Amino acid sequence: MRKILVVIDMQNDFIDGALGTEEAQAIVDKVVAKIRSYPADDIYATRDTHGENYLETCEGKYLPVKHCIGGTQGWQIREEVMAAMPQAHLVDKPTFGSMELAQRLWEEAQKEELEIELVGLCTDICVVTNALLLKTKLPETKICVDASCCAGVTPESHEAALITMKMCQVVLEP
Repeated sequence: MRKILVVIDMQNDFIDGALGTEEAQAIVDKVVAKIRSYPADDIYATRDTHGENYLETCEGKYLPVKHCIGGTQGWQIREEVMAAMPQAHLVDKPTFGSMELAQRLWEEAQKEELEIELVGLCTDICVVTNALLLKTKLPETKICVDASCCAGVTPESHEAALITMKMCQVVLEP
């Protein structure tokens, strides 16, 4: 069985930029260590990607903080995270979940049995959305989330997202 790691949105704006938190900063080294435990070809990474018109979008109206504007420093994956995964399969996504990521991993699953592990930011928005999309697209595939390599907007919403994922048969690693 092939094990795939998906690194969700480990971008500067979510770590110590426009939407950064202490909890996000605290997981960077753990995420780098997790990345190093996987073969280079088995790592996928997403980047939240918005345009200059972000505040005019539906998402921007609910979260009126410009972030992850394509090409900016805030949009970049944290330097030490990117250095640990130079061959990662990158997926830019315009919203929380990535249909492209789900499709690409579904195609890989047609070739061989997969187990997929997710880490990253934010547990309660993009991690949970992608975990549930993957579980929906690949219902017989083991989807895991390493909670110690994730951080939410708040510690409370992080815990709530973990409960939601567990209820939907996503396996939680400590």
